[in-house]
Amino acid sequence: MSHTLIKKVLQSDAGFGALLLRIPVGIILAAHGAQKLFGWFGGHGLEGTGQWMASIGLQPGLLMALLAGSAEFFGGLALVFGLLTRPAALVSAFTMVVAIFSVHIGHGLFIANNGYEFALSLLAATAALTLLGAGRLSLDRVIAERI
Repeated sequence: MSHTLIKKVLQSDAGFGALLLRIPVGIILAAHGAQKLFGWFGGHGLEGTGQWMASIGLQPGLLMALLAGSAEFFGGLALVFGLLTRPAALVSAFTMVVAIFSVHIGHGLFIANNGYEFALSLLAATAALTLLGAGRLSLDRVIAERI
């Protein structure tokens, strides 16, 4: 991979606005991933999440739980630190699309009915970060300046 491509992925003119988006979205994603992977914060862990995913048709359930949990947990941490922000945000956005259409779409918009409003908000934020990049105060910026 050329330095030019890496630099394009890491560079961002988003300023401090991206930071204000990255931190809370990253924390939320990491926490949800920790529920799926480790059973933290009242989650069901990898096995329980895998059984649930299999029950809604996402097969193989354990692999799907591992992929979703990893995308959220590690992607969320990457967003918090502004490290590989665009790829992390893109993977997280894709994960939210899957969540919306496999779990929430049939329940309408509102989260009170298990609707898709929360996943849609995370999709919008991660899609925006995919386009914007990490902005100032990010590891992406530090690395890009050294390339």
